[in-house]
Amino acid sequence: MEEVDRILIHSLRQTGTEIGEDVESVKQFSSELIVEAVVRCLRVIDPSLGNGLSPTLPPGMSARFRLGMSLAQACQDLGYKGEIGYQTFLYSSEPEIRSLLMFLVEKLPRASAEASDQPAGKSALLQKAIAAQIRAQLAMPWVPPTCRLPLLRQTQSAGVNGSFHSQALSLPHAPGIGKPPVKEAADYHRDFLLPVTAQPSQHASVPASLLERHALDLSAAQEWENEWNSQGLLTRLTPEGYRSRKRARLQKRIEEQLRAAAQPRQNAQHPTRSGTDLAELLNSFGGANAGGSVLAKGTRFTHTEKFTFTQEPEKSAREMAAAVSAMPSSRQSEEDLLAQQQDELQGLQTQLQQLSLRMEEVDGDMKQLSVSIAQISDELKQRELSNSEKEDTVRVKKQTIDLLPDAENNLAKLQTLVESSAKRVVSLAAQWEKHRAPLIEERRRLKELCSNRELESSRKLSEIKDLHDKIRQSADDAKKKEGLYKQLITEFENLPKDVSRSAYTQRILEIVGNIRKQKEEITKILSDTKDLQKEINSLTGKLDRTFAVTDELVFKDAKKDESVRKSYKYLAALHENCTQLIQTIEDTGTIMREIRDLEEQIETENGKKTVSNLEKILEDYKAIRQENSALAVKIREA
Repeated sequence: MEEVDRILIHSLRQTGTEIGEDVESVKQFSSELIVEAVVRCLRVIDPSLGNGLSPTLPPGMSARFRLGMSLAQACQDLGYKGEIGYQTFLYSSEPEIRSLLMFLVEKLPRASAEASDQPAGKSALLQKAIAAQIRAQLAMPWVPPTCRLPLLRQTQSAGVNGSFHSQALSLPHAPGIGKPPVKEAADYHRDFLLPVTAQPSQHASVPASLLERHALDLSAAQEWENEWNSQGLLTRLTPEGYRSRKRARLQKRIEEQLRAAAQPRQNAQHPTRSGTDLAELLNSFGGANAGGSVLAKGTRFTHTEKFTFTQEPEKSAREMAAAVSAMPSSRQSEEDLLAQQQDELQGLQTQLQQLSLRMEEVDGDMKQLSVSIAQISDELKQRELSNSEKEDTVRVKKQTIDLLPDAENNLAKLQTLVESSAKRVVSLAAQWEKHRAPLIEERRRLKELCSNRELESSRKLSEIKDLHDKIRQSADDAKKKEGLYKQLITEFENLPKDVSRSAYTQRILEIVGNIRKQKEEITKILSDTKDLQKEINSLTGKLDRTFAVTDELVFKDAKKDESVRKSYKYLAALHENCTQLIQTIEDTGTIMREIRDLEEQIETENGKKTVSNLEKILEDYKAIRQENSALAVKIREA
């Protein structure tokens, strides 16, 4: 056990546990040291379990009980199968603590296990303590300043807070694999593009801008990967071909949207149908003057303007004359001038309102006219279709009427023509059957080949997807292993170089040699015990057989001679006494074994420190009663 305790103590020191130099076995561990060792091991094995636990025992007994229960639950979560509870840490026994520490040391990561072979220096312990403290502070959640406890006020200082304000960044990008770089873009990036730190208007916006740009790049890459895996692979195109097709579709959709947006304006500017009928229809509605062209080119506003101002030329002339006559003379005062201007402004506003109303009316009339034009054009198309059908019918009837005067000859010609057509159809059908059979076979073969190719392509597509998943998984594993490799290289460089493993190797070999010798001795003792048991069994059988033969011979002679009868009685008494002696020896051996077992149990119970644990329990009980009484006094005072 001494070698096991030394290995455990060495491993615990490597995890950052402060164990004194005078401690040489687990028996010397106190409750504070046990709690610290378990918490350090939990932090190394699983930081999520150990970072929330304190490595020091709190002063209050209730807090100690809670900490002990938390440690027991954490060890059970790791997979510890032994009996464990708060009493394991507060009222510990040597075997339980040894088995628990051995379990935790075996659960340590490989890097920590390899590092445990190296001696712990003060600088290494200081660096590990600093790293553990930084990890603990990073794992602690952020709390607003008004809700912080004194411990959080020490670790989370209220620094200068700034708003998250980001700006768009311009970054140089590669043209793509196999494409030459554009000279103008390269010159711009080299000569005119500002650095990333100088592009935002404020220096405090640089981190926010970089974070947002990085998030945009990651989301774009993730979206492209999802789209390629879900839709791109099914098209059986290359990524460049899929992008070009998607770009062409987007351009076509934009062009269609632009055409659809510009269509009403074009229809308003260029009527779809022109002619004398349309001109007469518009003239009948009074939509144009006698001297103007109805279908002249121009916008809706120009037509409306002409329509409005041509109907009231006299009124506009009168208003202009009134305005000229109403111009103020030099003798009028400024107030009269302002009043006239206000009147003139009101008149112009009323005129503008009237013009806007007239424009709205003209707009409504134009819409009605466009609807009526569409209806007329539809009716015209339908009539043209009906006229073409009627013309075909009339042409057939005319040809039939022309053939009526010579009906017999025409019927004979028609009959011969029908017969020749039938024969030709039969011959064509026979020829078609000749060509049809190989074509059907060829079609079936091609169809089967196509289905096989589709199955093969679908299988290859699934294989490609699996390969993509494997490649992605391998890339992630490679990144993780590369990060782990860099971390291990850094730790290896930080380790002291003057360490020799020969002493530990020699100690391990000695332990293995002692175990081998003990195993050989145990095997030898077992073989000797088996031999003795066999010898005892053979002697017992021989004794029983000898007694049976002797008993039979003496019993025959005892019937005849009195002296032989006494000898037979002595023989039976001797056999019974020897049997009792053998049974006594066996009972003595059994009692000796029970005595040894009881002595081992006594040693085990002495190792559990039952008396000292009972004293501690009594002291803790008194402390809890004092705490409860103090709390009761506070409650009464409150």
